[in-house]
Amino acid sequence: MNYNYGIFAALKFEMMDLLKKVESEYLTQDLPEFAAGDNVTVYYKIKEGNKERLQPFQGTVIQRRNSGTAETFTVRKMSGGIGVERIFPVNSPLIDHIKVNRRGKVRRARIFYLRERTGKKARIKEKRN
Repeated sequence: MNYNYGIFAALKFEMMDLLKKVESEYLTQDLPEFAAGDNVTVYYKIKEGNKERLQPFQGTVIQRRNSGTAETFTVRKMSGGIGVERIFPVNSPLIDHIKVNRRGKVRRARIFYLRERTGKKARIKEKRN
């Protein structure tokens, strides 16, 4: 059996180009630049029956992962002494807007060490311009 794998490779690259084109055209949500360590407020649309409202979720970004359509970011906040984390897709139509409250100065892209820290030990220095 002699298969021509060159044709399959060409089709694969064509599909990848098509996906990138669709991503660039339809996924143009103007979000501010933010990274791990930043304190952000995510305004998320919540549907309750036939009503729709915005629910703010304020916390520290502990990671951003993936790219393109699959890109997500995780925000962590303390609520009543309990840590609450929520994962948001960057390209979600349910995100109304994101407000960056403070820029944090961290040396890592994923700051999971915040999970074990409480109180003053969990503070992040503010980035100075």
